[in-house]
Amino acid sequence: MRSMGVSGFAELGLGSRRIQRRAGEVRQVSESVAWIAVDWGTSNLRAWGMSESGAIVATASSDRGMGKLQREEFSGALGEIVEALQVSEPVDVLICGMAGARQGWIEAPYLEAPTDLRGLHAGAVHPDAGTDRYTVSILPGVCQRTGGENVMRGEETQLLGLASLIPGYSGLVCLPGTHSKWARLDGTRIESFTTAMTGEIFEILKTHSVLRHSLGGELDGPTREAGFDAGAADGLARPADLLGQLFRVRAAALLSDRDAAWCAGYLSGLLIGTEIAANRDQIGNHPVPLIGSAGLCALYVRVLEMAGASGRIVDATEVVLAGLKTARANA
Repeated sequence: MRSMGVSGFAELGLGSRRIQRRAGEVRQVSESVAWIAVDWGTSNLRAWGMSESGAIVATASSDRGMGKLQREEFSGALGEIVEALQVSEPVDVLICGMAGARQGWIEAPYLEAPTDLRGLHAGAVHPDAGTDRYTVSILPGVCQRTGGENVMRGEETQLLGLASLIPGYSGLVCLPGTHSKWARLDGTRIESFTTAMTGEIFEILKTHSVLRHSLGGELDGPTREAGFDAGAADGLARPADLLGQLFRVRAAALLSDRDAAWCAGYLSGLLIGTEIAANRDQIGNHPVPLIGSAGLCALYVRVLEMAGASGRIVDATEVVLAGLKTARANA
């Protein structure tokens, strides 16, 4: 999950835990909180107090993601967030993301693709929150059994949100990240999808492989862009040679004195270029919607343009909220 910076937030002291409440937003809308939208990631969780009309009344975030919690700790983590939102009346809480994973609060079984994402709420599970102040619904993920086994959890809500923001869209959607998703969407129906472990592979190679010897310095220096373009060009031109081209990171440092920033850029570009090359035949003439962090999506736009295609960055928070609203409306 994307994390929010401290600037512009008020911090609430809760022992070693930290919940952030966006200063200047809480209670700035005259409407009251009618329900709470939650995006629960592996590292963090974000919550929005929503009015009945769909306006954001309050926001809060916490670093208590799924990966940091035991099953019995989820209800307490959510309770802290609800407290931070200053909700006084009983409300419904609608959650997407990793709270519904097998290692999460309670498993929300996958819907099976192809499927209409308007059915997400019908597949929700309802854990015992231990309080009568709110009731909890956790949306399911989506799995694929034919055409290559695959799973997603959280992205399906973003895709539903995209379908509501761009009615009638039909085509490929990319969600860059640690595990990038490429989904074929037809309106609110997800037809198929693939996963590329691009972000995780970058981190593993940077930290645990022989390439770490070329990536030990400043990684954001002025040569990074040139390295990125070189890597992207190689990935697009020869995706089948990824395993061989990876070693260029090490060789370029030894033979051409490439610094760590160039090498990091090359590795990033090579992996993204290879990922896009693998999907090039499915990319049509229209811009590919990209859902994720603005910086990462901008890199995908850059490589798509190198491949003769184009991309369109969509705000990740906007689509997840649109997805949660649409799921609730279809309950």
